[in-house]
Amino acid sequence: MTTPLFQFQPTDSEGPVFKAPWEAQAFSLVVALHEQGAFSWDEWAAQLSAEIKQAQLDGDPDLGDTYYTHWLHALEQLLVKKQVTSEPEVVARVDKWRRAYLATPHGQPIELNNAS
Repeated sequence: MTTPLFQFQPTDSEGPVFKAPWEAQAFSLVVALHEQGAFSWDEWAAQLSAEIKQAQLDGDPDLGDTYYTHWLHALEQLLVKKQVTSEPEVVARVDKWRRAYLATPHGQPIELNNAS
């Protein structure tokens, strides 16, 4: 019997440690893609470790506030490496998200169709 991946969700004594909804979404996306067979958990762990190591070499002070940024970058790189998506598609999606974010009033959900 395999261990459910959701049990590895980061928590503290008060519950999930996500500081923002996007962190929880990024976490969930990795779990869902793994469960669908896009990559193994060992591949994911190696990619995340490499991302964090590179960030530290680049001067990240590792204060804990960039962990999910590394998580997201590792996911992008792994999906490109596994040919689930391409680098230009990742760049285009990030740009589209940024434009939607800038066009969305504070407090409203960000929707990609708001990108102008």
